[in-house]
Amino acid sequence: MEIKDVAIRKIFTGRGDLTVEVEVATEDFVAKAAAPAGASRGANEVVYFPEEGIDAAIAAFERLVAPEVVGLDVSEPYVVDGKLEEVDGTARFERIGGAVAIATSFASAEAGAASLGLPLFSFIGGAYARRLPLPLGNVIGGGKHSRGLGPDIQEFLAIPLNPPDIFTAIYTNVEIHKRALKGILKVDASFTGGKNDEGAWTPRISSRTALRILKETAEEVGKEVGVEVGIGVDVAASSLWNGERYVYKNEGVERGPREQLEFIAKLIEEFDLVYVEDPFHEEDFQSFAELTDRFRDRLIVGDDLFVTNPDRIRHGGRLKAATGVIIKPDQIGTLLRAHTAVSTAREYGLKIVVSHRSGDTEYKTLAHVAVGFGAEVIKTGIMGGERTAKLNELIRIGEYLGRWGNISRIR
Repeated sequence: MEIKDVAIRKIFTGRGDLTVEVEVATEDFVAKAAAPAGASRGANEVVYFPEEGIDAAIAAFERLVAPEVVGLDVSEPYVVDGKLEEVDGTARFERIGGAVAIATSFASAEAGAASLGLPLFSFIGGAYARRLPLPLGNVIGGGKHSRGLGPDIQEFLAIPLNPPDIFTAIYTNVEIHKRALKGILKVDASFTGGKNDEGAWTPRISSRTALRILKETAEEVGKEVGVEVGIGVDVAASSLWNGERYVYKNEGVERGPREQLEFIAKLIEEFDLVYVEDPFHEEDFQSFAELTDRFRDRLIVGDDLFVTNPDRIRHGGRLKAATGVIIKPDQIGTLLRAHTAVSTAREYGLKIVVSHRSGDTEYKTLAHVAVGFGAEVIKTGIMGGERTAKLNELIRIGEYLGRWGNISRIR
């Protein structure tokens, strides 16, 4: 079905930042999608907006993108994505901006799915896209997402490991988030319940205290619900790295590369972490590989390390630098490129973690992307409207799939 018209507008993310929303209209349907925005962006990601900002991005869409995509058949997967690369002509979408690219890519896929009478996840992944990902949720926050006021580690995460269904998995994380507040108040009675960009609690406590509270809460809730719950961290180490050492400002500690490796290894052993994301800065493939070799049974995951880039994933795969990879379509600019990144990761046996951004929107597209890509894990927070939009959509997808669906396992 041909695209009859396209439109673009400014809207706001859940953090109040400006982003773009794109509409794609066919004869029978109008589909919309928006670009999320990250707070900690890898140096190797696509450009979010052209150098001149959002107005330049909108002008580029109207001048370069709109005339070229009108008339394209959205029922053909990724045909619009190919055209976006053609009209921009740069590897990092420097002319139109990655925000325009991913919003257009998402909206076109939505229109394509509607034209064929398919849910978006089936349009992306085909008839055998039936696996629901495990939800990985941010319970306690620090680092950049908490403006440097909480723990130095950026995220303290919970993940149900053996839930019977997606609803139970999501419910487990919600209960952990709620009850973690009680644990926080025991060590900081003055905490007023502040949350960060991703809806995680932001107390002024140490990383070890955060992990202790999370572990105790996860064990308590898991026992009640009858689900084994793992915990993990997103260190976001690139934001701690000053070029020579990792600076933990709130702890008052600096660690060299070897000290960082031993520090992370000790946390894994002490708190039985099942998930560790970005424990080293984005160019330190060697330390990633060493940690992965020591903990092959854990998910050692690269985000800033890989930035959803097939070339970097291939390099890391050859070095055995990780056991999992974060997939953020907006990091690379289109669903087509993200699909290539997933395929590359699978070549090296890496597990897929489809992830939101800290400045996300109310759109539920990511839930379909995760199922369509066959991701083992979806990282999309626990609380906040832009987070629950994705989680609630996973519940609906689970109902749609019925007995044909199954939920992922990572161990």
